[in-house]
Amino acid sequence: MKKIVHVAAAIITRPDGSFLLGQRAPETYYTGYWEFPGGKVEPGETPHEALVRELQEELGITVEAAHPWLTREHVYEHAHVNLHFFEVPRWHGELQTHVHAALAWQRAESLEVGPMLPANGPILKALRLPRAMGVTQAAQVGIAPQLAALDRALAAGLKWVQVREPDMPLAERTAFMREVENRCAAAGALCSLNAAELPEGFAPARGLHLPARLLMQCAQRPEGEWVGASCHTRAELEHAATLGLDYALLGHVLQTPTHPGQADLGWSRFGELIADLPMPVLAIGGLRPEDMELARSHGAHGIAMIRGAWN
Repeated sequence: MKKIVHVAAAIITRPDGSFLLGQRAPETYYTGYWEFPGGKVEPGETPHEALVRELQEELGITVEAAHPWLTREHVYEHAHVNLHFFEVPRWHGELQTHVHAALAWQRAESLEVGPMLPANGPILKALRLPRAMGVTQAAQVGIAPQLAALDRALAAGLKWVQVREPDMPLAERTAFMREVENRCAAAGALCSLNAAELPEGFAPARGLHLPARLLMQCAQRPEGEWVGASCHTRAELEHAATLGLDYALLGHVLQTPTHPGQADLGWSRFGELIADLPMPVLAIGGLRPEDMELARSHGAHGIAMIRGAWN
């Protein structure tokens, strides 16, 4: 059995959403393949400390902010690696190719270089996942006002919507689901349908979202391009990871009218619960767009909002 090697890897980003890749140099394993910059965690180092050191040595840059993101394992022919991915949104210095044959700024939805190291397939899919999810509340505010708010949000750049309408009559909900899917498709946005509310025979066009109750009943990943789940405990998060789901929601992080009198997680506990998971986790519960940076500093991929998405 190979010894596990811990590696720190950086998703170095620019404000336009692009990220940096490096091409492996000659006389290394997987020569010519592209990878996220980073390197081995040395004895006595934390993954964060290793990341800061490696980016200085490899690229000549100084990290100003690095947020934990995903942790994944991969077995190569030469090594069993545990990859600690960090998002690095702020850094300074002039990029240099100290160890790579080339560097390139890329976007996950339109990668122009290759091949990628085998461990990075799930990472590239995770980077395609939008950072903000709006959760519908049409049964509370009315279908017409919700659709009007949806159109405004999509026009303003919202790229992910979950239809969650447990209190809506079946016939109305069926028509509403298709209408939201159609409007999201026209805007190039992802629409996730709540699995507990699907009419019989109704197949989501792209996204399926499992409430925690249905998640824990699953023995294998449901079919679908994008499948995620709502979670409230570490056990639920780990089950979502075991199934190979694309994302999870965890909450409620702050006090919210949806859960009156129930204790919130708070940001510290949120960060503890999602540590070292292999898939993106979004924070939910009492959040607004201005909470995005705080959420990501605690390891969240992004945020999901009900009221905050439409106001």
